[in-house]
Amino acid sequence: MTGLAITFLILSIIIVWGGLAVSILFLRSRPEPTEYPPGGTDDHREDIGPAERDT
Repeated sequence: MTGLAITFLILSIIIVWGGLAVSILFLRSRPEPTEYPPGGTDDHREDIGPAERDT
């Protein structure tokens, strides 16, 4: 392996694993959105069962 290849290998490892670490830390500090954008209110649709229709 050349020096240039090793440099790019180390750079890519830092970018991939560093991005993963930063993402984990960000999600750990803000796990849920504090407020939704306009029109994006949480209406708890998951609490209601699926729609049943007679066909």
